[in-house]
Amino acid sequence: MWKNNVLETIGNTPLIKLNKVSKDIPGTILAKVDYFNPGNSIKDRMALKMVEVAEQEGKLKPGGTIIEGTSGNTGMGLALAACVKGYKCIFVTTDKQSKEKADILKAVGAEVIVCPTNVLPEDPRSYYSVAKRLGKEIPNSMYMNQYDNLANRQAHYESTGPEIWEQTEGKITHFVCTAGTGGTITGTAKYLKEKNPAIKVWAIDVFGSLLTNYYNTGELDMSFVHPYISEGFGEDFLPQNYDMSVIDHFEQVTDKDGAVMARKIAKEEGLFCGYSAGSCLQGLIQLKDRLSKDDVVVCVFHDHGSRYIGKIYNDQWMMERGFLDVKTFKDIVNGRHSKRLVSVEKTATVSEAVELMKKYDIEHIPVMTNNESVGSVSESGLFQKVFSNPAIKHASVESVMEHAYPVVDFDTAVERLGSLITKENGAVLAKDEKNDYHIVTKYDVIQSLAK
Repeated sequence: MWKNNVLETIGNTPLIKLNKVSKDIPGTILAKVDYFNPGNSIKDRMALKMVEVAEQEGKLKPGGTIIEGTSGNTGMGLALAACVKGYKCIFVTTDKQSKEKADILKAVGAEVIVCPTNVLPEDPRSYYSVAKRLGKEIPNSMYMNQYDNLANRQAHYESTGPEIWEQTEGKITHFVCTAGTGGTITGTAKYLKEKNPAIKVWAIDVFGSLLTNYYNTGELDMSFVHPYISEGFGEDFLPQNYDMSVIDHFEQVTDKDGAVMARKIAKEEGLFCGYSAGSCLQGLIQLKDRLSKDDVVVCVFHDHGSRYIGKIYNDQWMMERGFLDVKTFKDIVNGRHSKRLVSVEKTATVSEAVELMKKYDIEHIPVMTNNESVGSVSESGLFQKVFSNPAIKHASVESVMEHAYPVVDFDTAVERLGSLITKENGAVLAKDEKNDYHIVTKYDVIQSLAK
């Protein structure tokens, strides 16, 4: 039977057992993979519910404009609802969010306004304040306010909670979820605890958020708030969707650990998830000593990895923040004995180039002019030429040289170097901080990976 529109495909997402990334965690670890929703995130559930409730209450009228402050995922859900129901959308986000999220929102017809991250919520420049102001200024519009709109948690009480209960046949013992607006964790937890009060609910937070301290002390202490990189969870204020009575513990995770774990989930489980999924599982790992082999744990994997291609799934982005412990061109150069680049001028003879190869026991030599790479000579290439014409050893290097080696950044990852070094191209060059060239060959790469 077909669906009448895309909104009817929201919900009923799979519960998938984790096998490799969870091998050291006692119990059965299951992921509620909500990127199977049409908007690729769990936020589709609450976005549709907020629109439906607004319509029922007469706050959203035909032809109206939906306004929301969103990191991208809620906006996508609202945009899908708007497409089907005929509304306009204006979304306000922060400059911390990935470019991919904003581009996706624009692709489905939304207007996106970007605001600074590092300002207080009450600052008129904050995305909370801008969204609220637009909701008052634009005729026939509604500011959805996912943070304080209780339809948010109601959506998860009515859908996410029942689905998890049914999919685990009531065997769930622990529910683990990153904490942002509070809707997912509070609504789901409320339903599950009504079914079985013994179920433990663990909220995963990020350092820089005030939620954990508030949970522990009941105080909104802004001294705990500082900028963080993690996306989709953590807050610098307390949304009204929270009901702390249904949460049993808050656990904080670092930006790095969440990002690294997300990549690990993708590689080891084939689940291409977003930042919060990595943080959720990392938080569970930090709490694994509280589990037994008979426990059944459900972790929420909120959104899809395509939202983070330019961030956590980008090696350069990860390395710039010290998140990726990979070897680089620089590491190879610093780890070998010889630091001097052996090069040859294009005016030198072929025999001089061959002598350099013998002297330094090397196969590849860049041809340099005025400290710039203009070509290359290789042992295999020269062998073929000299073998067919012995007299060529008196010719200039310029007359026999091959194309110049690729030049990369000094911090380029080893994995990237491996893709650049081929049968036709035996080496890669890079300049260091002093503007001096260095060379890396396929043997350098092999040795570095073997260590």
